[in-house]
Amino acid sequence: MLFSGDLATRQLQAEIMDDPSLDKERHRAALQGLERINWWSGSARILWSPLQALARQVGPGPLRVLDVASGAGDVPIRLWHKARRAGIDLRIEGCDRSPDAVRFADQRARKRQADVRFFVLDVLADAFPAGYDVVTSSLFLHHLADDQATELLKRMAGAASRLLLVNDLVRNQTGYVLAYVGTRLLSASDVVHTDGPRSVEGAFTVAEAHWLAERAGLVGATVERRWPCRYLLTWRRT
Repeated sequence: MLFSGDLATRQLQAEIMDDPSLDKERHRAALQGLERINWWSGSARILWSPLQALARQVGPGPLRVLDVASGAGDVPIRLWHKARRAGIDLRIEGCDRSPDAVRFADQRARKRQADVRFFVLDVLADAFPAGYDVVTSSLFLHHLADDQATELLKRMAGAASRLLLVNDLVRNQTGYVLAYVGTRLLSASDVVHTDGPRSVEGAFTVAEAHWLAERAGLVGATVERRWPCRYLLTWRRT
């Protein structure tokens, strides 16, 4: 049933997708469902505009991008194809702590003929590799406790020589209804049906995302609303 309580306070709950013991077939079904949801909600579109603007600004050389907690890998794959159509040399890689997700993303990249590399990395525990102009994240920050989210932003900023981008959910009633209905329309996965509404309950508001950026020392960071019920946190190194 639809949520009828108060979303004024963040309610972080364990999500099934975060369970390392999740059955592989259920995991793959969930990744496929999330891929469709990302397509419908335009996750790649939200990140593309600032990436394209930066690429035009810095000139003809390659733009090196790391996407953290890539899951199914669909967002970096779509960004790579957008860049290719735009004539931009985007060298994008994705990481995830789940070896199963990395294998799934690798298969997707090969199937879609995208030159995107994926590798296993726990972004809260392992050292970030160096050499990236941009570090991005989509729909991952809401999985984390406040202190973890702050630490991740610090780590992402430390690894980005130019730009940090975070695309995530906004916690509000409209977002909850969209998550409840959308997950059922776009996926048959019971994991997605459960985790989608939980994600909104655990998401940050725009004001809370600003507060996280301030705690992380991201001076000058902006947080702007994006359709549908999303925000884009942007920080540029000066």
